[in-house]
Amino acid sequence: MYEGMVAPMGVMKRVSTLFKTKANKALDRMEDPRETLDYSYQTQLELLQKVRRGVADVATSRKRVELQLNQLQQSADKLDRQARDALGGGREDLAREALTRKSGVQQQITDLQAQYASLQGEEEKLTGASQRLQAKVDAFRTRKETIKATYTAAEAQTRINEAFTGISEEMGDVGMAIQRAEDKTEQMKARAGAIDELMASGALDDVVSGPRDDIQVELDRMGASGSVDRELEQMKAELGGGTAPRELEGGQGQSGSQAQTATATPAVEQPQAGDQQ
Repeated sequence: MYEGMVAPMGVMKRVSTLFKTKANKALDRMEDPRETLDYSYQTQLELLQKVRRGVADVATSRKRVELQLNQLQQSADKLDRQARDALGGGREDLAREALTRKSGVQQQITDLQAQYASLQGEEEKLTGASQRLQAKVDAFRTRKETIKATYTAAEAQTRINEAFTGISEEMGDVGMAIQRAEDKTEQMKARAGAIDELMASGALDDVVSGPRDDIQVELDRMGASGSVDRELEQMKAELGGGTAPRELEGGQGQSGSQAQTATATPAVEQPQAGDQQ
């Protein structure tokens, strides 16, 4: 039972790892370092703004305590004068009451002074932190712009090199388009050559003009063969120094093989006829 549960858990773990790996690769291809740097810089600016607001809030609280201290100090000074005036007028009881109130005010002043000192120290800490963070943000901004400029230059150089070598996606598409165009051109040239050969052989004439008479075709071939045989005999007679031989009787009515036999026989017997003369 436990073994059956372990197997699906192992498969799910492998599937989860595979999914995370594929997602990481996809995100890596989609990620632009310049956008990441800008986002980081924006985050640091927001943090610096929060620190500055914190400094402002502490400074406001310190100022409020300072105003309260001033008011209490004025009250203490007033009560001290009233106690002196009452004592000078012979009203010791009234002077005692004024001094009692002054003592209470003085206790409040002491507490506020401690709070004021604490706020002042916190303000100084936050001010120092804000200044240090400001310096880091400025340094990061300078480095960010340098990295972005370097990345942009490297990206442009890479695209130029890919364009020259023809390995970029755009140039690859262009190369494939050119290859397809060349293949289609060669195919059209081959088709045109084949059509020319068919036209020269008369195959397309048969298709266009309809079926031809086989008997007429054979007669036309025989006529062409007889014309060639007569011209050949005339050339032999001219080269032999004799007169042109007499046309063969019935040459047009014979078949191609019979016409060749008839013309070959006089060519052999022609010297014997000359001897008789």
